[in-house]
Amino acid sequence: MTAAPAPLALSMGEPAGVGPEIIARAWAALRETGPVFAVIGDAALLRAQGQPVQSIPHLSEAAAVFARAVPVLDQPLPAPVSPGRPEPANAGPVADWIEQAVNLALSGEASGVVTAPIAKAPLYAAGFRFPGHTEFIAELTADAPYAGTRGPVMMLTAADLRVCLVTIHVPLAEAPELVTAERILRTARVVHESMKRDFGIARPRLAVAALNPHAGEGGALGLQEIEVIAPATQILRAEGMDVAGPLPADTMFHDEARTAYDAAICMYHDQALIPVKTLDFWGGVNATLGLPVVRTSPDHGTGFEIAGKGVARADSLIAAIRLAGMMAAARAAG
Repeated sequence: MTAAPAPLALSMGEPAGVGPEIIARAWAALRETGPVFAVIGDAALLRAQGQPVQSIPHLSEAAAVFARAVPVLDQPLPAPVSPGRPEPANAGPVADWIEQAVNLALSGEASGVVTAPIAKAPLYAAGFRFPGHTEFIAELTADAPYAGTRGPVMMLTAADLRVCLVTIHVPLAEAPELVTAERILRTARVVHESMKRDFGIARPRLAVAALNPHAGEGGALGLQEIEVIAPATQILRAEGMDVAGPLPADTMFHDEARTAYDAAICMYHDQALIPVKTLDFWGGVNATLGLPVVRTSPDHGTGFEIAGKGVARADSLIAAIRLAGMMAAARAAG
């Protein structure tokens, strides 16, 4: 008999944002089907969302509780929470929740990590030294064994599209200098390995986007395709990968084009995120590839402007939980 998968560990994120609301809604949507998750955060705050909550001392107890209540590893906050108003005194626990979730995944007690959105400004004010979740989790897992090309690589997915980024949060003017062969090769190797390990695709097909319009138009609109991207794709093909590109980005994402690849590698932020959010604005998921732990997150922020109003949608968090469960199952099967 196959053992049931370990629960996912879900960090509550910024308590003054929409995280507590969408976690409660996600549990209501998944309580009968799973994947099973346990929240790391403030049980009283989650209980205020109107769903049954049960504190558990160990993550292993989550499965027995999940059908009737939200299981919570209770880590109370030091200061009261007012929706839409982040409290600096609560920033430390927010970071601690993430670290605990990652440690549970590293130990095998959790099958993966799902992170609700965080607010960076109060974290920075409290001494948090990382740009965001991705870099923090990469640091927390840096010493863990990992048989593969190390990430992190950011992947966004919605519907039948997976896009992975060579550069992320940089000014557009700086992106061309940062699109190097080294970055493209590392990103592609991480993605190729992840498609096999985390998605069960035996022979992944990768599509590499060009940087310039019309893939540079033979050099008339830019030389990066000739000097950087095409040589990188040639190296990848020589390594045995199924890689197409550089391809004009304006023809890569329509319905028929998406059937030709399993993941697209994009050169800059909006090149990747515009097609994802056009396909499914509410249901996109952010996943971090190339780490010893599975990690996903909803593809949206804290929503301070709507926090506490009962209108936040849980679509993206539900999709993130489901994707984390699927990725964890693929790793376990491999």
